[in-house]
Amino acid sequence: MKRILCILSSLDAGGAETFLMKVYRALDLNEYQMDFIVSVDGGCYTKEVLERGGRIYKIPERTKDFFGAFKGIKKAVKENSYNTVLKLAENSLSVTDMIAAKSGGAKNLAVRSCNAPTNLSLKDKILHYSLRPLLNLVSTVKLAPSDLAGEFMFGKKSKCHIINNGVDLDFFRFDEEEKERIRKEFGIENKLLVGHVGRYTRQKNHEFLLNVFSEIAKKREDAVLMLVGKGELEDDIKKRIDELQLKDKVILTGQRFDIPQLLSAMDVFVFPSFFEGMPNTVIEAQATGLPCVIADTITKEADITGLVKYLTLEKSPESWADAALKCAEEKRRCTKEDFRKRGYDIKSVAENLLKLICK
Repeated sequence: MKRILCILSSLDAGGAETFLMKVYRALDLNEYQMDFIVSVDGGCYTKEVLERGGRIYKIPERTKDFFGAFKGIKKAVKENSYNTVLKLAENSLSVTDMIAAKSGGAKNLAVRSCNAPTNLSLKDKILHYSLRPLLNLVSTVKLAPSDLAGEFMFGKKSKCHIINNGVDLDFFRFDEEEKERIRKEFGIENKLLVGHVGRYTRQKNHEFLLNVFSEIAKKREDAVLMLVGKGELEDDIKKRIDELQLKDKVILTGQRFDIPQLLSAMDVFVFPSFFEGMPNTVIEAQATGLPCVIADTITKEADITGLVKYLTLEKSPESWADAALKCAEEKRRCTKEDFRKRGYDIKSVAENLLKLICK
């Protein structure tokens, strides 16, 4: 059995972490096993990893104890003889983790870009672009979910393999019965349901989303907004909901694990993020045939099915509201064949990933 060591901040339900768990579930555990290095305790996937036989190593956060994090990675790699290490990276500062893995003896050093931020501070830009050549030098395999994410992490001229954010097409599909069950659970049987799935962070731009929904609510009295997720800005979001007098029209579900069912219940998906590498939730929404209105800051590769409409964040919330209402009129359709043709079936994605990183 080959064991792959994955380095990430936590085992919580972020986009990159969720992608990795999808790959993990698609593996033949008789041939491959995934182990994890994290710097944050807990996480919703911890129990599942342990039940599947994965190991979890805890190290200090790099920003709080650089040398402790470095030593922790080196020790885990060396003592357990890992040959393949996969790092989920937000920026090129991740090169220090890869150097630590290399010093521990790992030969296959794979880095997967997770994002393509457009709002970096001057300090962060200097650090990222200064360390990017070293990251390219140390990494033996460069991966990204989109061209945009790859270009940000490795540069235009660097050879980068695109690994799609695949989904289990038997799990992510439209289900009429589940749609009715979810709507009954929340008491919204005959409502227009606008949806969003994502962490309560600045990146996801919830304030603008709420402004958009406020305009939708003015045009449709039966409109309801469902926000799925959690995060550090939850109190700010609740405050904004109160300011817009939308408390009776917004459902905060918290963290949920029945995402396909929730997506089945929605009429339109609105996603005005400031930046993304390749948003898992937009892909998952399309897998259920759900029309999406998303920011044009997001890569065009996110439109797998033709169900995605891009709008600039410079347009007014009312313009976004009109687009969402128009998309909500579209009839649901099966998109499984679209996903297979574009290489988004998680089984083929997992196979491609293993071929690249396990040499």
